[in-house]
Amino acid sequence: MPPASSKADFPWWLVVAVAIAIAVAVFVATSDLYAQVFATVAKGIGITIFVTVIAFVLASVIGLGIALMGMSGSRLMRQIARFYVEIIRGVPILVLLFWIAFVGAPAFVAAWNALTAPLQNAGLFGELLVRDVSLLWRAIMALTIGYSAFISEVFRAGIQAVEKGQIEAAKALGLSRAQRFRLIVFPQAIRTILPPLGNDFVALVKDSSLVSVLGVADITQMGKVYAAGSFRFFETYSIVAYIYLILTIGLSLALRALEQRLHRQHEQ
Repeated sequence: MPPASSKADFPWWLVVAVAIAIAVAVFVATSDLYAQVFATVAKGIGITIFVTVIAFVLASVIGLGIALMGMSGSRLMRQIARFYVEIIRGVPILVLLFWIAFVGAPAFVAAWNALTAPLQNAGLFGELLVRDVSLLWRAIMALTIGYSAFISEVFRAGIQAVEKGQIEAAKALGLSRAQRFRLIVFPQAIRTILPPLGNDFVALVKDSSLVSVLGVADITQMGKVYAAGSFRFFETYSIVAYIYLILTIGLSLALRALEQRLHRQHEQ
């Protein structure tokens, strides 16, 4: 007889969720109305995935850089990193989205034109206009900046969790700082970093819905447009929620499986 705890740990919630997902999929396939709603809303899946993946990759790169700055030997670098993290984390993502879209982008265009004015006068460059910076990329940059502050803290905690004795041993072997990070620190830190980093990725999938306020044609925006024209709010937003649940739960399960695999490899 297996212990009671193993029975309690069986993911019955997942069985129920999969059963509901299959039932909804069958219902959507057999209903003309829901099939039409799904076909319309699903057009935004590609944009949602694109925004999420690009923003996450950029945020991870920037976040790693901020984390390394925060642990550098320079007090100035540490203070700059701390300032960035605290300020960005203190601003709601939606507010940051509006600020980047309607303040940051025009400021960037003005600065670019000022810096490249001699080249523009020489005919080498054309003048950059605000409308040349698409709302899609403004949204991506806002999500990138917002999540880079959170991801930097994930990297910092993971790197600092590595035993200092191993770093000292690597120093004694004559490894440079870059070699110590690449060969010793990061491979061990990734096991600590991966779970919260995966959580941030799933959270970013959900927060990508905020780009709809700029008219970016993601899942939420496609749902808003369809619901506004058909007044089928219940059907439309039920399908929108269904698609997001499929994406987020699927990603969570995949990340959990990857985490368990890395854990088993570490134990071997």
